Amino acid sequence: MCKVSARYYATMTGKKPVYDHICSLDGRTRQKFFDVIELLEYKGHMLPEPHAKYLGNDIFELRFFGIEGAVRVLYFFFHRDAAVLTNSFLKKTSKIPENELELAIVRRKDYLERIK
Repeated sequence: MCKVSARYYATMTGKKPVYDHICSLDGRTRQKFFDVIELLEYKGHMLPEPHAKYLGNDIFELRFFGIEGAVRVLYFFFHRDAAVLTNSFLKKTSKIPENELELAIVRRKDYLERIK
């Protein structure tokens, strides 16, 4: 099994949106986030539903429930050994909001351009 490391996407100004969002949540929700991240780091691409789901365009979602409700963290794999966490949100509807998916795609492109 190929282990991966989870990395927070950082904007050009150094802001880490997923980190900031997770820090704003209840302590028990944060612990669930770290539990799911640990699973992602251990299982990598092999992390199954209900914990992860492929959304298309090389974007995946981590899925878990917290005190606040359904939490989603979008991410992509960089090479085989890193998962870059791009954005997170509280899911209010049955579908992933299009703007959140688009944001993950834009941040993936930005990350890949800056890493060159």
